Amino acid sequence: MTLPVAVVGTGAFAREHLLAMAGIPELEVRWVAGRELDRAEELARLVPGARATTDIAAAVADPAVEAVDVVNATPGHGPWTVAAGDAGKHVHVDKPAALSLPELDAMVAATEGRGLTLMVGQTVRFQPSVRALAEAARAGRIGEPRLAHLTWYTGHAWPGGWRSWQLDPALSGGHPVHNGTHIMDAATWLLGSAPQEVFTRGFRTFSPDMDSPDSFHVQVRTADGSLATLELCYALRQRGDMLRRVVLVGTEGTLRHSTEDEPGLVSDAARPAPVSLDGALRAQLTHWVDVVRGRTQPVVRTAEVRVALAGALAAQRSLVTGRRVHVDEIAGHDRSGVAGKEALA
Repeated sequence: MTLPVAVVGTGAFAREHLLAMAGIPELEVRWVAGRELDRAEELARLVPGARATTDIAAAVADPAVEAVDVVNATPGHGPWTVAAGDAGKHVHVDKPAALSLPELDAMVAATEGRGLTLMVGQTVRFQPSVRALAEAARAGRIGEPRLAHLTWYTGHAWPGGWRSWQLDPALSGGHPVHNGTHIMDAATWLLGSAPQEVFTRGFRTFSPDMDSPDSFHVQVRTADGSLATLELCYALRQRGDMLRRVVLVGTEGTLRHSTEDEPGLVSDAARPAPVSLDGALRAQLTHWVDVVRGRTQPVVRTAEVRVALAGALAAQRSLVTGRRVHVDEIAGHDRSGVAGKEALA
């Protein structure tokens, strides 16, 4: 039995979602909904049977739709997730799920609070290399994970490369939230402990006149005393270049992966994604179907999403203030709640 879905959003990543969905037999895209009809129609043609509309509310509330994929700009994540929950739909929402912890809590209440499912698109967890590292760490191969170093270099940012909403912290949360949520979530998942203190520095490298830094270094101390160094950079030679490194150090050993070690040819004419990243989005959306159908437990849980979002929000505040930020400073963070590994158990 197929899962009938409405897709909310018509941007570049909505396109990637639809291309992945076209290859998942159990997913049936009923609607592609957005503010621009011509764009919605263009994307709807990617999936046989999908229809385009600018009436997002009607698409979300359609009785024939069982689940909603919210993949528009971040300010729309909360409102449309809540609307979908109000309509009795399961929800998949792109990262970052929200721009604040209270907004995320409202999204969880509207979905999980009603017995529905909410899955956040932390795609990095579905990348083969990161998933293999996490599985090895949970199998005890390195003892207790205590140090993580994640390096993500991508080519490249330029003034016209990110749209205006992505450069406006009021709309995107700032880049440590917008894309930094990915790397913060990966570190949280690999270490198995919630971020507690964060210090961020930003750099303008390739695009010194751009409103946002294109490169960041983030230092994280978690609730159990583990440490993470996160490097996020958009300044490689040209668009399509990529370097990913992950080092995870435990009390009894070390795990590592680097895209530099992968076989393959790269040229200016051909820049295929590394095999360690390939197929992650399709795997993520296939997993979402399994979660909705009750066949498996979610790889991404909202409690984990919440602590990673708190860490990303702290990283943005540190970038702005130039000082170390404790997650207790983030609005909605519960000082009395469980922390460390208990928060993620």
